[in-house]
Amino acid sequence: MPDPDETRFTIASPSLTASIASQGAELWSLSDAEGRGLMTDADPRWWTGHAPLLFPFVGRSRGDVYRLDGREYAMPQHGFARRKLFALLHQSDAQVTLRLEADEETRAAYPFDFRLDMDFAIEGPTLRMTATVTNMGEAKMPFAFGYHPAFAWPLPYGGGVEDHRILFEKPEPAPIRKVGHEPGLIARETFPSPVEGDTLAPTHAMFEGDALIWDDLASRSLTWGVPGKAHLKIDFPDTPWLGLWQKPGAHYLCVEPWAGMADPVGFEGDVWDKPGIMALLPGDTRSFRMDVTLVGV
Repeated sequence: MPDPDETRFTIASPSLTASIASQGAELWSLSDAEGRGLMTDADPRWWTGHAPLLFPFVGRSRGDVYRLDGREYAMPQHGFARRKLFALLHQSDAQVTLRLEADEETRAAYPFDFRLDMDFAIEGPTLRMTATVTNMGEAKMPFAFGYHPAFAWPLPYGGGVEDHRILFEKPEPAPIRKVGHEPGLIARETFPSPVEGDTLAPTHAMFEGDALIWDDLASRSLTWGVPGKAHLKIDFPDTPWLGLWQKPGAHYLCVEPWAGMADPVGFEGDVWDKPGIMALLPGDTRSFRMDVTLVGV
């Protein structure tokens, strides 16, 4: 449920307008100069999310519990950041920065002193999002991070659902992963790539078994839209993996750059053994950028 103290912040350029919620520092909407929406309609029949941030872990822990140094901690799918209120650090017409810091509630689930700053800046036709994680404590900190924005499918520039394409920066022949028989966990086997060269023609049926996951990804950029029409260019230079997801039939496609992922099916190890977990030393920071550029309007 939305927090009653939630605030929305609006930033804009002549080309784009974005709205960001203080709860979860979630990108709530993105529209072009004509007011046409570029993100999910958040129809509650499908999914009411918009663009949650995934922190301190990406995906689901087996049994919604993770193990650290012999202790077990409860952790919801995709972590807790999306349910927390972020504080406003700075706002201007085209930029806003929000911050989440450890508190008593987060330490009960994740015993580390962290800081997560989320910066949104619009420069012409580009929305630049940068998440910066800082270890404010005295112990090495395990973490993962991911973006989860839901872009309109179809986009408002003509062409049907079946005409939309993901065009990767590079060919993507490597096998992909899918969700396994334990809900939300990653299957241990791989599956043939659905990408033809550098092109994916998504269908609703592709997502009947949940997300498609690339953990051997050559690209750090892609485009989304109908070839020959206005489209979105999405850059994610700091995240090595990618998830694509929707509830079949909904009016969005989530393009999710990840640094980290869910537990594999049957996983019983320590969090340090979880795929994609990063270590942040005391006082260190790590940033993850995602740029969304409107092209051809």
